[in-house]
Amino acid sequence: MRFYNRENEIAELKRICNLAFTQNSRMTVLTGRRRIGKTSLIKKAFEDSDEPMLYFFTGRKAEAVLVDDFVREIHDKLHGYVPEGLKSVTGVLRHLFELAKTVRFTLVIDEFQEFMTVNPSVFSDMQNLWDSYRSYTRMNLVLSGSVMSMMRRIFTDAHEPLFGRADNIINLRPFKIRVIKEILKDYNPEYTNEDLLALYSMTGGIPKYIELLCDNGRMTAESMLRFSVSYMSPFIDEGRNLLITEFGRDYGTYFSILLAIAQGHTSQAEITASLGGTAIGGHLERLENTYNILSKFRPVMSKPGSKNTVRFRISDNFLQFWFRFIERNRSMIELDNYDDLQDIVIRDYPTYSGLTLEKYFRQKLTEEGGFREMGSWWEAKAGKESNEIDIVGIRTDGKSALVAEVKRNARNYEHKSFMAKVGHIKAKILSGYEIESRLYTIDDM
Repeated sequence: MRFYNRENEIAELKRICNLAFTQNSRMTVLTGRRRIGKTSLIKKAFEDSDEPMLYFFTGRKAEAVLVDDFVREIHDKLHGYVPEGLKSVTGVLRHLFELAKTVRFTLVIDEFQEFMTVNPSVFSDMQNLWDSYRSYTRMNLVLSGSVMSMMRRIFTDAHEPLFGRADNIINLRPFKIRVIKEILKDYNPEYTNEDLLALYSMTGGIPKYIELLCDNGRMTAESMLRFSVSYMSPFIDEGRNLLITEFGRDYGTYFSILLAIAQGHTSQAEITASLGGTAIGGHLERLENTYNILSKFRPVMSKPGSKNTVRFRISDNFLQFWFRFIERNRSMIELDNYDDLQDIVIRDYPTYSGLTLEKYFRQKLTEEGGFREMGSWWEAKAGKESNEIDIVGIRTDGKSALVAEVKRNARNYEHKSFMAKVGHIKAKILSGYEIESRLYTIDDM
């Protein structure tokens, strides 16, 4: 798959690089979940640079082995003298900072957080080197990492040595809807909205997952779904591999929580009940604020302290899909029963994707602009939720609002029932607003 999008990020990386080479060294931190395309972005941004780029990948190896890898890269890219007997990463970095007094180059250290395992003292050593050399060297230093909780801790925790040292922090996000459409059109010019919804539901705009589908020629809805749960599918263990590194030994409880949410238990009380009463308040807080896997939602225009109406959702479309269809059916995978599993996915997907379609339109409207608040609205009443509205958008003019129903198929829409809900929400929270009511179906994607 060719390189798509990222024009703004490339321009920013080039701008920072120019400052590093014309003024003094700059440190840029690039974060984002695995498969988001950080390494591809870095290589694309600097592929035409007149100055060399060194690329250090921090694998989980012995420090001496990493040093040998780094020294070879220095020889290959800078063709200069490297002192014999370097045994530490700090020694390599000190040598590069000395070179940067007279030579301009980009140094990329990928999976930077892995020094936490290899040798944690690298972080404090890096602080000392940076503070000592930054002002009179010309190094464009880019530090990239996929374990977002660790990267956040390294650079934003006031107790960590590299706190406040980054000149720029770029958090790479999934492709927007217009880019997903562009890719789908390139690989399936006759695509349907069902194909678009499946691609969005499964990948959420994560470049690597889209690339896997493109490269395997799976660009129709049914072929994507069957491929996702086929024998040797790259998606089968992807969620597990992605999250165990983040969660560590306590991953079992986190997996249980995410599986419960993927199955439709979205309030803390429902999640707790599905786990047999296990206390999960701390886990939910970390999933939201440390790992950025959950998002907490309240009805539009509700007060932040209204805990009884809070819902939790898995922010990442791929993980939502993975827990709902792959992890939930792990026993069938262990039995190599892929044929029946594919049939289950094909059977249940239409209902599942109805909720994803709601998210699609909320995201689409947000990306189009013109709103200061976008979400859903519901109210709890006598232990039951009623008068639920799929989309409520408060426009930036402060005078008008969009209230919309989302249905996969227009035949399932009941106009009288929906307009009763519109009247109810107007009386409740939108009495001073001019309301536009809409129906969105898969035909409007």
